[in-house]
Amino acid sequence: MKVFSDLVSWQDYRNALDGTDPGLGLGFVPTMGALHAGHLSLVRQSQQENACTVVSIFVNPTQFNQAQDLAHYPRQDEQDLAILRDAGVDAVLMPGYAALYPDDYRYRVTETGLSQQFCGAHRPGHFDGVLSVLMKLFHLVRPATAYFGEKDYQQLQLVRGMCEAFFLPVEIRACPVVREADGLAMSSRNRRLDAHQRQQAAGLYRALRQGENSLQVQDLLEQAGFTVDYVADFQGRRLAAASLGSVRLIDNVPVQAASHG
Repeated sequence: MKVFSDLVSWQDYRNALDGTDPGLGLGFVPTMGALHAGHLSLVRQSQQENACTVVSIFVNPTQFNQAQDLAHYPRQDEQDLAILRDAGVDAVLMPGYAALYPDDYRYRVTETGLSQQFCGAHRPGHFDGVLSVLMKLFHLVRPATAYFGEKDYQQLQLVRGMCEAFFLPVEIRACPVVREADGLAMSSRNRRLDAHQRQQAAGLYRALRQGENSLQVQDLLEQAGFTVDYVADFQGRRLAAASLGSVRLIDNVPVQAASHG
Protein backbone atom coordinates (compact mmCIF):
# COMPACT_ATOMS: atom_id res chain seq x y z
CA MET A 1 0.00 0.00 0.00
CA LYS A 2 1.37 3.38 -0.99
CA VAL A 3 0.76 6.43 1.23
CA PHE A 4 0.94 9.98 -0.12
CA SER A 5 0.90 13.30 1.71
CA ASP A 6 2.70 15.25 -1.01
CA LEU A 7 0.39 16.10 -3.90
CA VAL A 8 3.15 16.25 -6.51
CA SER A 9 4.15 12.67 -5.68
CA TRP A 10 0.49 11.68 -5.67
CA GLN A 11 -0.12 13.19 -9.11
CA ASP A 12 2.94 11.40 -10.51
CA TYR A 13 1.54 8.12 -9.16
CA ARG A 14 -1.95 8.82 -10.50
CA ASN A 15 -0.65 9.77 -13.95
CA ALA A 16 1.44 6.59 -14.04
CA LEU A 17 -1.69 4.52 -13.42
CA ASP A 18 -3.25 5.92 -16.58
CA GLY A 19 -0.05 5.25 -18.48
CA THR A 20 0.04 1.64 -17.28
CA ASP A 21 -3.64 0.90 -17.97
CA PRO A 22 -5.75 3.67 -19.57
CA GLY A 23 -8.88 1.60 -18.92
CA LEU A 24 -8.11 1.13 -15.23
CA GLY A 25 -11.16 1.13 -13.02
CA LEU A 26 -10.35 3.25 -9.98
CA GLY A 27 -12.61 3.32 -6.95
CA PHE A 28 -12.38 6.07 -4.34
CA VAL A 29 -13.47 6.15 -0.70
CA PRO A 30 -13.08 9.64 0.83
CA THR A 31 -12.91 9.60 4.64
CA MET A 32 -11.98 11.76 7.61
CA GLY A 33 -10.26 8.84 9.29
CA ALA A 34 -11.20 7.21 12.62
CA LEU A 35 -12.15 4.26 10.45
CA HIS A 36 -14.78 1.67 11.40
CA ALA A 37 -16.64 -1.21 9.78
CA GLY A 38 -18.84 1.21 7.84
CA HIS A 39 -15.81 2.63 6.04
CA LEU A 40 -14.50 -0.87 5.37
CA SER A 41 -17.80 -1.85 3.75
CA LEU A 42 -17.22 0.96 1.24
CA VAL A 43 -13.66 -0.24 0.66
CA ARG A 44 -14.85 -3.80 0.01
CA GLN A 45 -17.49 -2.60 -2.43
CA SER A 46 -14.85 -0.61 -4.31
CA GLN A 47 -12.49 -3.57 -4.40
CA GLN A 48 -15.21 -5.79 -5.83
CA GLU A 49 -15.91 -3.34 -8.64
CA ASN A 50 -12.51 -1.80 -9.47
CA ALA A 51 -8.95 -2.82 -10.28
CA CYS A 52 -7.56 -0.16 -7.91
CA THR A 53 -8.97 1.32 -4.68
CA VAL A 54 -7.82 4.63 -3.20
CA VAL A 55 -8.83 5.96 0.22
CA SER A 56 -8.29 9.52 1.39
CA ILE A 57 -7.89 10.55 5.03
CA PHE A 58 -8.36 14.25 5.68
CA VAL A 59 -10.17 15.89 8.58
CA ASN A 60 -11.61 18.78 6.61
CA PRO A 61 -11.75 21.94 8.75
CA THR A 62 -13.96 23.87 6.32
CA GLN A 63 -16.96 21.64 7.02
CA PHE A 64 -16.90 22.25 10.79
CA ASN A 65 -18.95 25.23 11.87
CA GLN A 66 -17.77 24.88 15.49
CA ALA A 67 -14.09 24.94 16.40
CA GLN A 68 -14.75 22.72 19.43
CA ASP A 69 -16.27 20.02 17.21
CA LEU A 70 -13.18 20.05 14.98
CA ALA A 71 -10.84 19.92 17.98
CA HIS A 72 -12.62 16.87 19.41
CA TYR A 73 -12.89 14.94 16.15
CA PRO A 74 -11.09 11.60 16.66
CA ARG A 75 -7.75 11.14 14.89
CA GLN A 76 -5.83 7.85 14.71
CA ASP A 77 -3.73 7.96 11.57
CA GLU A 78 -1.39 5.06 12.33
CA GLN A 79 -4.24 2.77 13.32
CA ASP A 80 -6.19 3.79 10.22
CA LEU A 81 -3.25 3.03 7.95
CA ALA A 82 -2.85 -0.40 9.54
CA ILE A 83 -6.55 -1.10 8.98
CA LEU A 84 -6.33 -0.08 5.32
CA ARG A 85 -3.13 -2.05 4.78
CA ASP A 86 -4.81 -5.16 6.19
CA ALA A 87 -7.80 -4.51 3.92
CA GLY A 88 -5.58 -4.52 0.84
CA VAL A 89 -6.11 -0.91 -0.23
CA ASP A 90 -3.81 0.15 -3.07
CA ALA A 91 -3.11 3.75 -2.08
CA VAL A 92 -3.96 6.28 0.63
CA LEU A 93 -3.98 10.03 0.09
CA MET A 94 -3.35 12.06 3.28
CA PRO A 95 -2.81 15.70 2.30
CA GLY A 96 -2.34 18.53 4.75
CA TYR A 97 -4.52 21.64 4.83
CA ALA A 98 -1.97 23.88 3.08
CA ALA A 99 -1.61 21.41 0.23
CA LEU A 100 -5.33 20.93 -0.30
CA TYR A 101 -6.28 24.58 0.27
CA PRO A 102 -3.50 26.69 -1.28
CA ASP A 103 -6.14 29.43 -1.68
CA ASP A 104 -6.98 29.20 2.08
CA TYR A 105 -10.61 28.46 1.10
CA ARG A 106 -11.20 31.68 -0.85
CA TYR A 107 -12.69 29.56 -3.63
CA ARG A 108 -15.50 27.22 -2.70
CA VAL A 109 -18.48 25.26 -4.02
CA THR A 110 -21.87 26.48 -2.82
CA GLU A 111 -25.25 24.84 -3.38
CA THR A 112 -28.20 27.11 -2.71
CA GLY A 113 -31.15 24.75 -2.21
CA LEU A 114 -30.92 21.42 -0.43
CA SER A 115 -27.75 22.43 1.44
CA GLN A 116 -29.76 25.04 3.35
CA GLN A 117 -32.19 22.46 4.77
CA PHE A 118 -31.95 19.78 7.46
CA CYS A 119 -28.30 19.52 8.60
CA GLY A 120 -27.43 22.63 6.59
CA ALA A 121 -29.92 24.72 8.54
CA HIS A 122 -28.20 23.76 11.80
CA ARG A 123 -24.61 23.76 10.53
CA PRO A 124 -24.09 26.92 8.46
CA GLY A 125 -21.43 26.47 5.80
CA HIS A 126 -21.07 22.75 6.46
CA PHE A 127 -21.99 21.59 2.99
CA ASP A 128 -19.89 24.30 1.31
CA GLY A 129 -16.92 22.67 3.01
CA VAL A 130 -18.00 19.13 2.10
CA LEU A 131 -18.60 19.91 -1.56
CA SER A 132 -15.48 22.04 -1.91
CA VAL A 133 -13.14 19.40 -0.53
CA LEU A 134 -14.77 16.66 -2.59
CA MET A 135 -14.43 18.73 -5.75
CA LYS A 136 -10.70 19.01 -5.03
CA LEU A 137 -10.34 15.32 -4.21
CA PHE A 138 -12.27 14.19 -7.28
CA HIS A 139 -9.94 16.23 -9.51
CA LEU A 140 -6.87 14.83 -7.75
CA VAL A 141 -7.96 11.18 -7.66
CA ARG A 142 -9.94 11.07 -10.94
CA PRO A 143 -11.97 8.02 -9.89
CA ALA A 144 -14.41 6.14 -12.07
CA THR A 145 -16.60 5.54 -8.99
CA ALA A 146 -16.73 7.06 -5.51
CA TYR A 147 -18.41 5.33 -2.58
CA PHE A 148 -20.56 6.98 0.09
CA GLY A 149 -22.68 5.57 2.91
CA GLU A 150 -26.41 6.20 3.00
CA LYS A 151 -26.19 7.31 6.64
CA ASP A 152 -25.24 10.77 5.36
CA TYR A 153 -28.20 10.79 2.98
CA GLN A 154 -28.40 14.54 2.49
CA GLN A 155 -24.68 14.68 1.74
CA LEU A 156 -25.05 11.80 -0.73
CA GLN A 157 -27.71 13.68 -2.72
CA LEU A 158 -25.68 16.90 -2.72
CA VAL A 159 -22.55 15.14 -3.98
CA ARG A 160 -24.54 13.50 -6.76
CA GLY A 161 -26.02 16.86 -7.67
CA MET A 162 -22.61 18.54 -7.75
CA CYS A 163 -21.21 15.88 -10.08
CA GLU A 164 -24.16 16.32 -12.43
CA ALA A 165 -24.01 20.12 -12.32
CA PHE A 166 -20.27 20.27 -13.08
CA PHE A 167 -20.19 17.30 -15.48
CA LEU A 168 -17.73 15.41 -13.30
CA PRO A 169 -17.00 11.99 -14.83
CA VAL A 170 -17.45 10.04 -11.60
CA GLU A 171 -20.28 7.73 -10.60
CA ILE A 172 -21.48 8.18 -7.02
CA ARG A 173 -22.31 4.82 -5.50
CA ALA A 174 -24.53 4.64 -2.42
CA CYS A 175 -23.84 1.86 0.09
CA PRO A 176 -26.16 0.69 2.89
CA VAL A 177 -25.85 1.95 6.46
CA VAL A 178 -23.73 -0.35 8.62
CA ARG A 179 -25.10 -0.67 12.17
CA GLU A 180 -24.01 -1.89 15.57
CA ALA A 181 -25.86 -4.86 17.05
CA ASP A 182 -28.33 -2.52 18.79
CA GLY A 183 -29.07 -0.60 15.59
CA LEU A 184 -26.88 2.48 16.12
CA ALA A 185 -25.46 3.62 12.78
CA MET A 186 -21.68 3.33 12.82
CA SER A 187 -19.98 6.71 12.97
CA SER A 188 -16.59 8.03 14.03
CA ARG A 189 -18.46 10.37 16.39
CA ASN A 190 -19.77 7.42 18.40
CA ARG A 191 -16.37 7.22 20.10
CA ARG A 192 -17.15 10.48 21.87
CA LEU A 193 -20.19 9.02 23.64
CA ASP A 194 -19.75 8.06 27.28
CA ALA A 195 -21.10 4.70 28.46
CA HIS A 196 -24.53 6.05 29.38
CA GLN A 197 -24.86 8.06 26.19
CA ARG A 198 -23.85 5.02 24.16
CA GLN A 199 -26.79 3.11 25.61
CA GLN A 200 -29.12 6.03 24.89
CA ALA A 201 -27.81 6.41 21.33
CA ALA A 202 -29.52 3.25 20.08
CA GLY A 203 -32.80 5.08 20.72
CA LEU A 204 -32.27 7.15 17.57
CA TYR A 205 -32.73 4.17 15.27
CA ARG A 206 -35.56 2.77 17.41
CA ALA A 207 -37.47 6.03 17.26
CA LEU A 208 -37.05 6.28 13.49
CA ARG A 209 -38.42 2.76 13.14
CA GLN A 210 -41.26 3.07 15.65
CA GLY A 211 -42.64 6.55 15.05
CA GLU A 212 -45.75 6.75 12.90
CA ASN A 213 -44.68 10.17 11.59
CA SER A 214 -41.92 12.72 12.06
CA LEU A 215 -43.64 14.44 14.99
CA GLN A 216 -43.98 11.16 16.85
CA VAL A 217 -40.32 10.33 16.16
CA GLN A 218 -39.34 13.70 17.64
CA ASP A 219 -41.43 13.02 20.75
CA LEU A 220 -39.83 9.59 21.18
CA LEU A 221 -36.36 11.07 20.87
CA GLU A 222 -37.03 13.81 23.39
CA GLN A 223 -38.43 11.25 25.82
CA ALA A 224 -35.23 9.24 25.37
CA GLY A 225 -33.09 12.23 26.34
CA PHE A 226 -32.06 13.56 22.93
CA THR A 227 -31.92 17.22 21.92
CA VAL A 228 -33.54 17.13 18.48
CA ASP A 229 -32.39 19.28 15.56
CA TYR A 230 -34.90 17.90 13.09
CA VAL A 231 -36.91 14.91 11.95
CA ALA A 232 -38.12 15.15 8.36
CA ASP A 233 -39.25 13.03 5.43
CA PHE A 234 -37.25 13.53 2.24
CA GLN A 235 -37.16 11.52 -0.98
CA GLY A 236 -38.82 8.51 0.60
CA ARG A 237 -36.60 8.48 3.68
CA ARG A 238 -37.12 9.70 7.24
CA LEU A 239 -34.08 11.73 8.33
CA ALA A 240 -33.14 12.79 11.83
CA ALA A 241 -30.38 14.64 13.63
CA ALA A 242 -30.24 14.70 17.43
CA SER A 243 -27.63 15.25 20.11
CA LEU A 244 -26.61 13.59 23.34
CA GLY A 245 -24.56 16.16 25.22
CA SER A 246 -22.11 17.63 22.71
CA VAL A 247 -22.26 14.62 20.35
CA ARG A 248 -24.52 15.10 17.34
CA LEU A 249 -25.84 11.95 15.66
CA ILE A 250 -27.65 11.53 12.35
CA ASP A 251 -29.52 8.60 10.85
CA ASN A 252 -32.28 7.79 8.38
CA VAL A 253 -34.51 4.91 7.33
CA PRO A 254 -36.77 4.32 4.34
CA VAL A 255 -40.21 5.70 5.18
CA GLN A 256 -41.82 2.33 4.46
CA ALA A 257 -39.54 0.79 7.12
CA ALA A 258 -40.74 3.28 9.75
CA SER A 259 -43.44 2.17 12.23
CA HIS A 260 -42.57 -1.48 11.63
CA GLY A 261 -39.93 -1.97 14.27
